Amino acid sequence: MNHDRIEGNWKQMKGKVKEQWGRLTDDDLDVIAGRRDQLLGRIQERHGVARDEAERQVEAFERRNPDFFFEKS
Repeated sequence: MNHDRIEGNWKQMKGKVKEQWGRLTDDDLDVIAGRRDQLLGRIQERHGVARDEAERQVEAFERRNPDFFFEKS
């Protein structure tokens, strides 16, 4: 996937991500920058959930928002 496309997608998606995971800061969102692994780590850290729970939440988010996508590592 083209990095420029992911970056543009991320700019649109930041608001929805912040809405879903309200404890994420703007700095967190800058670090995440559309990368799924970074999002998972920050959700674990800020929301105090295990990796499998963070995965479940992100998968549910992706199902609800099929037009958005995360960069897989």
